[in-house]
Amino acid sequence: MKAKTITALVFQKTAHDRVNVFLDGAYAFALTAILAAPLQIGQTLHEQEIDALRAADAQEHAWDLTLKFLSYRPRSEAEVRRYLAGKGLDATATDQLIERLYRLGYLNDESFARAWVSSRHTLRPKGARALQYELRSKGVSPEIIADALAGLAADEDAYAAVSKPAARWRTLDDRAFRQKVQAFLARRGFDYDIIQKTVNRLLHEVDGAGTVEPLEEENE
Repeated sequence: MKAKTITALVFQKTAHDRVNVFLDGAYAFALTAILAAPLQIGQTLHEQEIDALRAADAQEHAWDLTLKFLSYRPRSEAEVRRYLAGKGLDATATDQLIERLYRLGYLNDESFARAWVSSRHTLRPKGARALQYELRSKGVSPEIIADALAGLAADEDAYAAVSKPAARWRTLDDRAFRQKVQAFLARRGFDYDIIQKTVNRLLHEVDGAGTVEPLEEENE
């Protein structure tokens, strides 16, 4: 195919970091200013070179979108891949962008999983089952999830999760109190034995106020 000649390079009025490229007197495509910098009026471009420039621009655009996507909160690799697929980026370009993100420290599933667990511990404590489900839904591997949950203090997390609502239930009788706490912690994904320990700990605490009598563990 016949080569085309660059006849104009014009910065866009609304996007000042993008340049419109005109070939043989007609608008052909736009590039980021960095990609357009080496181009010169009068330079000829073959179809293969034009395709390469367009592909490079698409990847730079995807890079900018991904950085914005990552700015809201940390993401897993799988989340980024799903996002890029939704933007129409092909598999090869996606792999290259993912590798670039890892290389520059923007992406790391191990750090992501640890940060997720730490955030839950601080803001909204949940049990291991709930955390496993959440991280699996983010595409994190079972090995990385196991490492992230290895230091989980389930007893204290369960107690921290339910302490505030439990304070509102202190006027309930012992059975109703126990049921409320059990249901709450079960929804948060805590294991049965942790739930029972937490229930009895709370029952012993409120017993001092004379409102709820502690019970032996029940088989429910």
